[in-house]
Amino acid sequence: MSESNISQQAQALIAQLKSLRTEIGKVIVGQEDTVEQLLITFLAGGHGLLEGVPGLAKTLMIRTLAEAIDLKFRRIQFTPDLMPSDIVGTEILEEDHTTGKRFFKFNKGPIFANIVLADEINRTSPKTQSALLEAMQEFSVTYAGNTYPLERPFFILATQNPIEQAGTFPLPEAQLDRFLLYIRIGYPTAADEQHILSQTTGTHKATINKVIDGEMMLRAQQLVREVHINDDLIGVVSKLIRATRPADTEIAYVKDFVRWGAGPRAGQAMILTAKARALLHGRYAVLPEDIHSVAYPVLRHRILLNFRAEADGITPDQVTKHLLERLTR
Repeated sequence: MSESNISQQAQALIAQLKSLRTEIGKVIVGQEDTVEQLLITFLAGGHGLLEGVPGLAKTLMIRTLAEAIDLKFRRIQFTPDLMPSDIVGTEILEEDHTTGKRFFKFNKGPIFANIVLADEINRTSPKTQSALLEAMQEFSVTYAGNTYPLERPFFILATQNPIEQAGTFPLPEAQLDRFLLYIRIGYPTAADEQHILSQTTGTHKATINKVIDGEMMLRAQQLVREVHINDDLIGVVSKLIRATRPADTEIAYVKDFVRWGAGPRAGQAMILTAKARALLHGRYAVLPEDIHSVAYPVLRHRILLNFRAEADGITPDQVTKHLLERLTR
């Protein structure tokens, strides 16, 4: 593809993404960073885990995103008694009224949608959580020996509550690693909160228009991969990822507080999401600021701390901040 064609497609896409953010802004006040990270995840072709305390509009944010994109959307409320078949689907016995013969037919579950909201994913058992693994990694579902492909684009957004621990099941590290970004949503600013109170307690209800379709999102995901990143920045990403591993670094901070570091998938995620962020900001090349911005949600769930770190109140974000200051200054 020529540079001119890339520019034309990118400019058209950027205009559509601007419209998408405008539509989301009709309902979601503030939270610009969170919305940007959700869009980055979608553009990079991955899945996102959104964490925040109750009442911060996590579910509303994802519903609004789905309403503004002309794609099939399904919501799964995760509960302790949810079974894998409630997500994937199950075979049902049917009868051919012409021949009288009976046969099994696979009845597809809610996972067969383009955008899937896995609400309060940590409220269900690991067995049920694992039903998402194949879908997230392979974009397909296997049931009774048959494999069923999922329609693309396919995007899982999971939410979890960090403060309610009773009756919850922490996600296994293997599943956490399947999420491209681990997004944390915080409290709104005073001005935003006042706007929220005014906007949501009256009679007006915003109408969300569909501004992007599935074909456009697939083109966007391909265009993201064509965004340029120079070898120096790839080297920075590689050094950053390797520095999170106590066995591969001499940085004392990591050796003191980190039990396990990030794997190669983290480097892939960092480059892809940095490319997606560059495109969102109207650029066709990755800058250091893109790496810095995505490093935290990329590494947040891939750096496993030891007991000393937990006792001292050290967080993965603090480790990431230390490494960014040490390796990218």
